[in-house]
Amino acid sequence: MTTASPWTHVVRAGAALAAGMGVGRFVYTPILPLMQARAGLSAGAAANLATANYVGYLVGALAGTPAPALVRSRTVLRGSLLLLTATLAAMPLTHSTAVWGVLRLLAGAASALVFVVAVASLLHHLRDHPAHLPGWAFGGVGAGIALSGLLVPALRSVADWRAAWWAAAALAGVLAAASWNLRPEDAPTAAVSGSRATARTRRWFGALFVSYFLEGVGYIVAGTFLVAAIGQGSPGWVGSGAWVLVGLAAVPSSALWARLGRRWSRPGLLLTALTVQAVGIALPAVTGSTAAALGSAVLFGATFLGVSTLALATGAHLRFPRSVALLTAGYSVGQILGPLVVAPLLRHGYHQALLLAAALVLAAAAAAAVLRIGFPHHMGGAHTAPVRQRRQRAGATHA
Repeated sequence: MTTASPWTHVVRAGAALAAGMGVGRFVYTPILPLMQARAGLSAGAAANLATANYVGYLVGALAGTPAPALVRSRTVLRGSLLLLTATLAAMPLTHSTAVWGVLRLLAGAASALVFVVAVASLLHHLRDHPAHLPGWAFGGVGAGIALSGLLVPALRSVADWRAAWWAAAALAGVLAAASWNLRPEDAPTAAVSGSRATARTRRWFGALFVSYFLEGVGYIVAGTFLVAAIGQGSPGWVGSGAWVLVGLAAVPSSALWARLGRRWSRPGLLLTALTVQAVGIALPAVTGSTAAALGSAVLFGATFLGVSTLALATGAHLRFPRSVALLTAGYSVGQILGPLVVAPLLRHGYHQALLLAAALVLAAAAAAAVLRIGFPHHMGGAHTAPVRQRRQRAGATHA
């Protein structure tokens, strides 16, 4: 266990996630409309840059599988934070879409390495603390989104897209400094015996994998194009304001879903979160009102981190071998496919793309509904069963 205060660890990990994910990965969303308006970036090229970032993320996320020591390395964490900041600062130095693609590829790999080191550190050092503590650290992603969402519109009236990237690099640098002394996961003291998956466990994990993969395809479309979609039919402040709301709603979401997971079954919560998210993604495509745009932002922000928290926790509950690595790989492949799947629809604007994304997230919800059938709540032991079920069993025992 770390010698630092648990909340100190939460703050450092949250700052790392804010830099790596909230800024390094998602700042592209509010900057995208500026690049389309002032740098001549087409919708197709915008989708290709998003795909390059997600390919890099997949590479970085899988890097720890053949080399587990990467996940426990402070050097890897610090080097990835520096590389990420450098790629943001380099974006304004060229107009070449090919170079932009390389920079976003490197940024994706760096983001993933920051994520896996920070998450491994959280799960290791805070494993004996309440589940809401790591949840607040995951909220760093939302804080980074909100900060970048405030930064870009503040610069829009006085500077161009280049200044937005440089400001994002400066923000990432500040957050990197705040997370510089984050203590990675300790090296294992002994080998842990592998677990075997039964046929029924494979069935449940298969449903979970399909659900999380489809979520990766659907959510990333909104995560990439939501600001641009809202900006097409709303006043200029609504798009950037919506992205700030996404971040603010995301800050407490993981902690909230973690608390709910103590009382309700995770498959049921996963079904609920995915359904709510699908509604949020579809809202701007169904109606162009300002209220719908802002409501969409809140619903999306309140669920996308929660879905990841619930899916990874469910995989761990099933004790499926290498569940986190497999789920992360499927999710990452889904994110690569998302912009490619909707690219042909972008010539007609963003509404059709959002509707398709909402349909994919609904399909993910349907897979989560299958997961609920006969789900083995007992597998993780009595302490992992939903509180409500434990109380019901206790009541039946004393009746």
